[in-house]
Amino acid sequence: MQVGAFSLQDNALRFTRSLNGTGLNAYCFLDSSGLSKVRFGEFSSKEAASRAARDLLDRGLIEEYFIVGPEDYAVSRLDILGEDYLRNSLGRAAESFLGVEYSWGGASREVGLDCSGLTRAVYQMNGINLPRSSKEQFMAGTDISADNIKRGDLVFFRTKQPREVSHVGIYMGKGVFIHAPGTGEKIRKDSLLNSYYQNSFAGARTYIK
Repeated sequence: MQVGAFSLQDNALRFTRSLNGTGLNAYCFLDSSGLSKVRFGEFSSKEAASRAARDLLDRGLIEEYFIVGPEDYAVSRLDILGEDYLRNSLGRAAESFLGVEYSWGGASREVGLDCSGLTRAVYQMNGINLPRSSKEQFMAGTDISADNIKRGDLVFFRTKQPREVSHVGIYMGKGVFIHAPGTGEKIRKDSLLNSYYQNSFAGARTYIK
């Protein structure tokens, strides 16, 4: 459900913060139009989304809304426009979060995102739902070799314990990926050729079928 589109990002961030203060898991992203849009929710049907929206209207939390249906997401155009279209859309979504502060457990733009919060938000923006943690995302995807990683696939790392996946990023192509590195840092691009990421690389997964 989209509940706001703002020309000033600060206004979008304040609105997102107010929604999250009521227990909603809202997030804000910079759209290709230049507007900062606010969305939340994963509903089983448009009717369920409409009921939730009407409740928010009655409570005075929102003034207007737009239900984003499956047909509005890039994944719904996969059969018509092809895989590259979806992969490029995932890449653009990831780039819209560059510079956002890292926040452990964070899943919204204004408070920051952790690594799996970032990947989940990017995929959700394109109509694909992922599990919350990096370990769960690793288990849910289809294994692909390092030679076959494509733009939009996820790359995983064992940065804490040698046998357990603890970090994830979004592959952009040419050995580059976008991720939320850690506390005190901002979402940025890094290279898989970096010795640290080479040594901790756990594998790659795709969710595009």
